Amino acid sequence: MYTPFQLALKYIRYYVKADNGKGHGVHSPFVFDLIQHVMNDGRQFYSFEKIEGVRVDLLKNNRSIAVEDFGAGSRVNKLPIRTIQKIAHSSLKPKKYSQLLFKLVHYFSPSHVLELGTSLGITTAYLATANASSQVITMEGSTEVAAIALENFQQLAINNIEIVTGNFDQTLAITLEKLAKVDFVFLDGNHRYEPTVRYFEQVLSKTDEYAVIVLDDIHWSKEMEDAWAYVQNHQAVTLTVDLFYIGLVFFRKEKIAKQHFVIRY
Repeated sequence: MYTPFQLALKYIRYYVKADNGKGHGVHSPFVFDLIQHVMNDGRQFYSFEKIEGVRVDLLKNNRSIAVEDFGAGSRVNKLPIRTIQKIAHSSLKPKKYSQLLFKLVHYFSPSHVLELGTSLGITTAYLATANASSQVITMEGSTEVAAIALENFQQLAINNIEIVTGNFDQTLAITLEKLAKVDFVFLDGNHRYEPTVRYFEQVLSKTDEYAVIVLDDIHWSKEMEDAWAYVQNHQAVTLTVDLFYIGLVFFRKEKIAKQHFVIRY
């Protein structure tokens, strides 16, 4: 993984290169609408305050649990026993990007949502409350972490989430086999090149041209940048949006040529 200093330099380069996030210089009606109606949507939706209340509680929780880590691990703490507070500090997606996931689901209205990497369930809660009629399957490698996430879903009275626990190498294929299709995928489970690419290829088997895939931490390490480049160059992909901390992937067939956008967010 990149050091905080390296990541800061990369962010500066991204910020200078990126479109200013207003959409005026974007020559794509699809991306312009995405910027105007999703990224620049300043509304505070009904579930935001409750979910952020759970985040605050997690950031204060000193209870220790055992953590099974099958991925590249935490930048902050690799110990097998961690406090919920430390997991929350190092693993939870910031409010801005968690709420962007909500807005994406709210805008595209997917019926089947898949998340790889539940952690403590904050992003899952946003994904699920954005469209109460959707089926949300979230996958988590660590049993005790998944149990905390389930407690949070119960506290928030969210009923459209199913948690699958275990190593994605074993559980993803079985989970996908049970699904007719997947409309929206958030890949946040393993920050290494080979597993990320493999999981991306696996979920593609259940998507169509209207699916949306979001990759987390696309500039987190050289391996993740290589994985992001692989996705951008994939023959099925027609459009990507680089928001630095996450990448949006689209497959719309009406796009004549590949288009890759870097947008400030």
